[in-house]
Amino acid sequence: MIKIEFFHDVICSFCFPMSARMRKIAAKYNNIEIDHRSFALGWEAEDFIRSFGSREAVKPEVLGHWVQANKNDDEHRFNIEGMRQTDFNFPISKPALKAAKAAGIVGGEAVYWDVFDRLQNKLFVENKNIEDIAVLEEAVKETSISFADWKAQFEKEETEKAVLADLQLAQSYGVNSAPTLVINRKYAITGAQSQEHIEEILAKISQDEGIPLNKLLTFKTDDPAGSCSIVDDKWQCD
Repeated sequence: MIKIEFFHDVICSFCFPMSARMRKIAAKYNNIEIDHRSFALGWEAEDFIRSFGSREAVKPEVLGHWVQANKNDDEHRFNIEGMRQTDFNFPISKPALKAAKAAGIVGGEAVYWDVFDRLQNKLFVENKNIEDIAVLEEAVKETSISFADWKAQFEKEETEKAVLADLQLAQSYGVNSAPTLVINRKYAITGAQSQEHIEEILAKISQDEGIPLNKLLTFKTDDPAGSCSIVDDKWQCD
């Protein structure tokens, strides 16, 4: 199996289109495993102040990044003007990363991904403040996870420690940007690359490593051959 560690931040604009592409890739290939890893662009307010000079200076600059990310996004989903009109400071990474990690601890990687995507949608499309616990809870309630279980896990110290462990892992790999894919702990793809380009790289890794992207490879021939299959609980033979 090809293992992909997807380093991202909920507040990362280029992670929004990248997540959508990785979902398509995950649906296309059944011999890859995607693990979600935290990468904090602004863990706490002090990080923003150090990088931008003040909390207030973050949003105007980041909205410029949104313009580029919206061009990169295959569906151009960003509501840039809506965000410009909001009256809250651009959110830090910590609350939303903890929210996604809590979901992953409770329900596994698929649930993590659902909560992560809902949180990103809250920020980039709905223009809600994902630093606000009420918004985090709203996003979680829109997924299949037990809210009570998520809430209990979110409040545990181990959840923050798990996020910090991801940040340390990123440092050990030398990952310094989001989004980044680390593949089999040997290869890295940085930036919101196109689905086609990611697949080309995965195909090359698959060949080099001798690991198929799909568990079974079906060879097509020009020779017609009969077969029977089950479709909607009924036999279909041709």
